[in-house]
Amino acid sequence: MTEPSPPTTPSTATSSTTIDLKTLTHVAYGLFAVGILSMGMFGAAAVAAVILLFVKRADAAGTVYALHFDWLLYTFWWGALWFAVSALATLVHIGWVGVVATGVWVIYRLIKGWLALYESRTVI
Repeated sequence: MTEPSPPTTPSTATSSTTIDLKTLTHVAYGLFAVGILSMGMFGAAAVAAVILLFVKRADAAGTVYALHFDWLLYTFWWGALWFAVSALATLVHIGWVGVVATGVWVIYRLIKGWLALYESRTVI
């Protein structure tokens, strides 16, 4: 007969399967960058990043990565709002300035946040 294997503790069972929060945050920044820099052609990537951030938000609570999660979510929602307002304003031919300004703002925040993550510091 074979002997039963010793029970595994929750900490040893999950340590090999959990993804490091830093890696997860890099993935979120990457998905967001693909969604934005493709000018909406791969917008599902940005939406996937937002879903990932909301799902893992509780795991990141109290860490430096929670600030990065908030930074990306804030950037996504405000960017979506201003892109929508600018898109409506293009009907009277003045919205293109808003589209460009919002795009520059979103890309700036993406770069600033990702560099801060790379240097292991907070965004703000």
